[in-house]
Amino acid sequence: MMILVAGPYRSGTGDDPGRLAANVAAMNRAALRLFRAGHLPVTGEALALPLIEMAGSDRVGDPAFDEIFHPIARRLLTRCDAVLRVGGPSVGADEMVAQARTEGKQVFTAVDQIPPTR
Repeated sequence: MMILVAGPYRSGTGDDPGRLAANVAAMNRAALRLFRAGHLPVTGEALALPLIEMAGSDRVGDPAFDEIFHPIARRLLTRCDAVLRVGGPSVGADEMVAQARTEGKQVFTAVDQIPPTR
């Protein structure tokens, strides 16, 4: 399955770069486990952050950031089979879960819930 890993990016970070990076690392750790189980994991951050930089963003939450960050995750999710919700509170990640449910996709809250393909 192609699975969107959704978790907090900005939530609770105060936009501190180290804390943002820690949130991305947590999602990437879950993504690696999914990959090793035979799935194709994706994160919106992996696609959005390089484009946000290319668009000339000066800081998290500026117009270039807002133009790309959540919209790319919404578009990506339409192509995914499921969502894995990880981490703590996050309005954006919860939005991904709600969209997945609306689109009839599976929603998981732990890697261990997802059957391996290998």
